[in-house]
Amino acid sequence: MLFEIVDEIRIAAGTARVYEEGWQSWSPTSWYPVDAPPPRPAAEWRRRGNYRPEIAAPDDGFQGEGLLAVDPGDGGPLRLYTAPDPLTVPSIRATLVDGRLVVTADGPVTAHTGVPLGDWASGFARTAGADLPREAPTAWCSWYHYFDRVTEADIAENIAVIRERDLPVDVVQVDAGWQRAVGDWLRLSDRFDSLAGVAARIRDAGLRAGIWVAPFWVEEGSWLATEHPEWLIAGPDGLPVSAGEHWAGPSYGLDTTNPDAADYLREVFSWLAGLGFDYFKIDFAYAAALSGSRHTGVEPLAAYRSGVALLREMIGPDAYLLGCGAPILPSVGLYDAMRVSADTSPTYEPPDGDLSQPSQRGAALSTAARAWQHGRFWVNDPDCLIARPDVERREEWASVVERYGGLRVSSDRISALDEWGLETTRRLLGDPPPPTPFPERA
Repeated sequence: MLFEIVDEIRIAAGTARVYEEGWQSWSPTSWYPVDAPPPRPAAEWRRRGNYRPEIAAPDDGFQGEGLLAVDPGDGGPLRLYTAPDPLTVPSIRATLVDGRLVVTADGPVTAHTGVPLGDWASGFARTAGADLPREAPTAWCSWYHYFDRVTEADIAENIAVIRERDLPVDVVQVDAGWQRAVGDWLRLSDRFDSLAGVAARIRDAGLRAGIWVAPFWVEEGSWLATEHPEWLIAGPDGLPVSAGEHWAGPSYGLDTTNPDAADYLREVFSWLAGLGFDYFKIDFAYAAALSGSRHTGVEPLAAYRSGVALLREMIGPDAYLLGCGAPILPSVGLYDAMRVSADTSPTYEPPDGDLSQPSQRGAALSTAARAWQHGRFWVNDPDCLIARPDVERREEWASVVERYGGLRVSSDRISALDEWGLETTRRLLGDPPPPTPFPERA
């Protein structure tokens, strides 16, 4: 990949900072001192699923994906280097050389001097055809207590307790675990008898029915991967391109340009919408943007955007669409809300130090840094509020959600909350911020 020089900036080494925009929701994003190395993946296989898969960032410099900002630290104006549009998102690097930052890029970049991030974001949103964000519902999500072992009985229990305690919840979202395998969306796990029954139970309680789907992510060994390998994004050798490894194991990306794969997505989402689900969390969305030898020759970002547009067509304009694990700048104009951080966790630190992995520290880092995207690109989702007693440093995490959380979602077993957890959950869900930009302090 050829990187060409875009600019050279004199900086004050002790005070200069660089903003590095990560590729997707989980990629660490923040402002960093110019002489401090930013976070990098703990292993090469991790980069496939949490950072930009095809372009490794340098260890001795910075790499923003479609956006890199420089505060020279000497009182001079902010410098922005940005992608021209959501379909053209180059990697932009900055390297410290003899007291100067040398900025390079592997594609077209627009340079701005003295333009605040928020002002640039508003213009980029217009370029992408994004509508002004609409008001977000509040929600309860099954993931952070039950993870992928959730059952129908678990959903029923929490619906009842939400109603009993009169919590300000609009949506009950069934997260991962209802499906037999990731990719096999028309086959239920043995813990669910009827998804139609679950949706009806939620709606009968006066709540909206929400569901988690990872439509572009296919786990190895699933029916889809086994029976239809031709639906997977393949490399020049004809073999499926890896989408990394997560809790479901090795995975691949679905080729949204394959007509049969697109028809499968239509079938899945028309079925889910027909059951009454009208809140959709689309996870591991980056998998549709993996590069490979698509049979139509469609560029990866165009294939990704057309895939999300297909989903929107199936669920209708009124359904609420939340993105996660999604390429950030290529997603502008597609979603109502977007996860802007790595997953949170009951633990503060990630298990191997990789800040793209579940942890409160990683989630807080990117949530604060991407606050300027709220109300301009979409409603920011900092990830769920978890407030039960066994959550480490739960007060700190609640304060992050309160300050930066445009989307407010509880993800505890409600009956497991103590008095502080229940009242904090009630307060934060009862007072979500409007879908307008956060104050400048954020």
